[in-house]
Order: sequence, then C-alpha cells, then structure tokens
Amino acid sequence: MEPTTCRTLAAPVVARLEDRRSVFECWLRRVEDEADARGVVDEARRTLWDARHHCSAFVLGVDASVVRSNDDGEPAGSAGMPMLEALTHAGLTDVVAVVSRWFGGTKLGTGGLARAYGGVVREALEQAVPLTRVLVEEVDARIGHDLAGRLEHDLRVRGVSIGEARYAQEVTLPVLVPVRDAPSLPDLLAELSGGRADLVAASARRRWVDAPDDT
Repeated sequence: MEPTTCRTLAAPVVARLEDRRSVFECWLRRVEDEADARGVVDEARRTLWDARHHCSAFVLGVDASVVRSNDDGEPAGSAGMPMLEALTHAGLTDVVAVVSRWFGGTKLGTGGLARAYGGVVREALEQAVPLTRVLVEEVDARIGHDLAGRLEHDLRVRGVSIGEARYAQEVTLPVLVPVRDAPSLPDLLAELSGGRADLVAASARRRWVDAPDDT
C-alpha cells in the first residue's frame, strides 16, 4: 500500500560529543534527494576542514527505501552504520547526518568509535523537532460568487486547506485534502454548499505537503 504520511526534520540541528579528547560534531539536516545529502557532506568538509573524518548516513524516500552510510576512513562499520541505525530507529526520512571528528590523541577502538558516532547522532535526534508530511489530493471545486466566501470559510473551519481561488464566471477553489480523506470530500462539499458546489472532472492532483506535527 502506498504511504500517505511520513516524518522528517523540521529544522537543522547541530550536536557535539567529546570522548577522551576526540570531538564529534553532528550536522542533522533535512534533504530532498541523494545529491542534496552529498552536498551537505561536501559543505561539512569545506566548513570543518580541520576535522580528520566526515562520516555520513542518510535515509531518503517516503518509504525510507534509500539508505546509505560512509565511514570516511574510520574502521569499517564503526561510524556510518551506527549513525544509520540511529536514523532508522528514529523513524525519520529525507534526512542526512554528517559527523565530523577531531582526533584527540587517544585511539577509541572500534567499539568506542561506534558508541561515539551513534551517540552524537542520537543526541542530535533528541534535540530535533519532527515534521509530518502528508500526501494530499488537490481537487478543483466550482461554485457561484455568492457562496464562494462562505464555502471557503466553512472548509477551513473543518480543517481543509484551500489554495488560491481563481475567479471567472464562477469561482474555482483548489481544495487540498489528505488522500485518506479524499473519498468523503464530495459529501462534505455537498453538505456545506447545499449541493451547489461541483468538483471539476479530472482535476485531481497529488503532492506532498508539510503538516502540523499532530497530523
């Protein structure tokens, strides 16, 4: 079944952790695609140029189907994988974590590195504000000028989002409704308009929109 909601990051987060004088700084960012994620890694390399390693992990897609991790020279499995496990456990998608490490002079061992890399990502996730995204169906509804304002108001009161109205002989209101609620839209429009609002045939369009976190 096609996902109709997903959770991502509302705003960037930076977190730091120190272990035996090695410093780990995590950048947690929302991204659109793989190129965007790799761009964040490149930005960290340029900005934090004096760090020895810039390890990364990201999760992409509404079904979190694209996952990648990179140890960037650390022992295999000691950095990217613990970071990725922290991301997937949080249930977020379209997010990248980049952890830059400054070596403190004491080797931490594979286990110590895994705890530090995974731990700083978890610290960033604890600070993060999640954002829900919803798959909506946008359908054009036409109604007379005399009822358009009232219908728009009543729909908004019901929690239905409305796009920018278009005015001609009749008013066209782009109605945005979560896909899961789309089957009930005709009945709702009929109820609020007394049967005078018409849905435009073949006007339905689907897209993802940010929604309040309690959606």
